[in-house]
Amino acid sequence: MSGADSSHSDYVGGLFRSHYDWLCSRLHRHLDSRAHAEDIAADTFVQLLTSADRLPIRQPRALLTTIAQRLMYQLWRRRDLERAHLDALDHDETCSAPSPEDLAQTLEALQAIDQLLDRLPAKVKATFVLSRLNGLTYPQIAAELGISQRSVSDYMARVFSNRQALSYDL
Repeated sequence: MSGADSSHSDYVGGLFRSHYDWLCSRLHRHLDSRAHAEDIAADTFVQLLTSADRLPIRQPRALLTTIAQRLMYQLWRRRDLERAHLDALDHDETCSAPSPEDLAQTLEALQAIDQLLDRLPAKVKATFVLSRLNGLTYPQIAAELGISQRSVSDYMARVFSNRQALSYDL
């Protein structure tokens, strides 16, 4: 470990000692358990520790809150995806209950798709969701988003140009 890495680790360690309890308390107000709050607080410091930006932080609580909120929103989005998938399975009488392994693989695929979509610009993401999840045609998507059909086609091509998107059957 270089001197710069060591000093950054020491700096983040000091922030951890000073702000971890405060961050856990803040997160616990928004989450259903203390354990979830502690997990997100720990992940917040891990992200800070592994960030490329090594500058001293002028307002550490503001930065910690921002990182923690992003992680909390990701947790909620994952839960929403899981809940929607389980609800869809409940409403499909022809489908037998999936095995725990199948369910874990499906949830893992949904999380990977969510991460992929999260990296896309808003209109590209909206185009994909309207097409694949809502079943709209390209002309309907164009009308919904106020864009041309050519843009819809380009946006869909952009999503599918990433091989990761093709590996999941939506």
